[in-house]
Parts: sequence; structure tokens; C-alpha cells
Amino acid sequence: MSVLEFRGLTKRYGSVTAVDDLTFAPAEGRVTGFVGANGAGKSTTMRMLLGLTRPDAGSATISGQRYVELRDPLRQVGAMVDPNVFHPNRSGRNALRVIARVAAIGDSRVDEVLDQVGLTAAAGRRVGGYSMGMRQRLGLAAALLGDPATVVLDEPANGLDPQGVHWLRGLIRGLAAEGRTVFVSSHLLAELAQTVDDVVIIDNGHLVTQRSMRELLDRADGASLEDVYLELITAAPSARTTSMEEMR
Repeated sequence: MSVLEFRGLTKRYGSVTAVDDLTFAPAEGRVTGFVGANGAGKSTTMRMLLGLTRPDAGSATISGQRYVELRDPLRQVGAMVDPNVFHPNRSGRNALRVIARVAAIGDSRVDEVLDQVGLTAAAGRRVGGYSMGMRQRLGLAAALLGDPATVVLDEPANGLDPQGVHWLRGLIRGLAAEGRTVFVSSHLLAELAQTVDDVVIIDNGHLVTQRSMRELLDRADGASLEDVYLELITAAPSARTTSMEEMR
């Protein structure tokens, strides 16, 4: 069984269906890019996985369990969905210590992840004085606190400068090289092409396809990946991948 599995996942807000019967399973030990336009349903899907939003139908599970059922969630799945959740008057180090103590994680691990994301020098500064890119790095540090086997990142490159994006790419590839499953959302396919192994594309809450990046690059055959993406999302619904068997 895949560590992460989405099956028949559906979420409605009044008359709007944000996620519609979504079924796929990212592969273990690989980087899976979750791609779609703004409003496609990526963040809603991730929030349902992490127990922040309740689905109307279907399930999103981690090793066969819902997030709320996990005995030690921070050590099983690390997540970054909003870099603005930290109290602005706390230092970066203290913000992480608050999270760490809930999971009985020692202060030494806090210092390790601060170093891993390049925030050691800024660890004593108040989070309210951090740039957007620094808050993103702090969010990544929080996701890594429990040394989890699965890492879920929602638009982690937001606010990062080109040097930061290059650093993030190396971090994500390094996590997968250690055998972790990395599930990362983005609307920037060209950037993901340099980072991910597999791609899941959704549009208006529907699954469009799940393929390896190599398959997409082969399909491009000289065209841009953006052109291939647009071709896929404008295909007739009957042409879309809709089952686990077809995705494999």
C-alpha cells in the first residue's frame, strides 16, 4: 500500500465542488508534484489529507489511516501548508520549540532543522520580522521536526528568490534520496520538471492524469511542458485518467 492514498475524495462548498471524486496514490520514496491552476483544488486536497478540512465523500489516508487516527503524526508525516501560522512575537527557535514539545521532540532537533533550512543565524529573531522566504524556510523546518517518512508541502517555493528555489530543489531531492515520500504542490510545471519524479495534474477538482515526469517530457517532444499541460487539461473528460489501474 502507498503511504499516501486518495480515494474518491470529494469536497463541496455550497454549489461549488472544489474536489470531485479524486483518486490517486503518490509512490513511496519518490517526489510527486501536484499540479494545477490556482483554484484547481490542490490546497483543499492537502487540507483534507491533514485533517484540516473534512471531506464530503471518499478518503485521504496515510498508511491506511486518517491523519486524526495517527498515534504520532509529526513523526509520520511532516507538512507545510501555511507559512504564516507562527506567532509574530516569538523567535523562530521558540516557535519550533512550541511544536516540538507537543511531540516530545528535544531542543537539539530544533537546532538541527534550523540549520538544515539555513535559519540558524536568524533563529533568535522574531518571526514578525522574517521575510516571506524566511517564513517559508521556518515552515519547512517545522515539517521536518519529527524526521517523518512522508513530507507534504503546499507551494513551498512561494516567496523564495532564485537562490532559495535552487536550495529548495536540492532539499526536496535529498529527502527523496533518503527514501522519504515527498508530495509537493505547485502551479509551476517548468520548475517542478527539475525536481519531481512523478506528476499528478488536476483541473477543477478532477484528476487529469498521473504520470512520471519522463513520460511528460517524452510527450512534449520539443514542445514546452506548459503546452503539454494545456493539452491535457483541455482534453475531453472521457480522455482523462480516472482509475488507479489506468494511472499505473
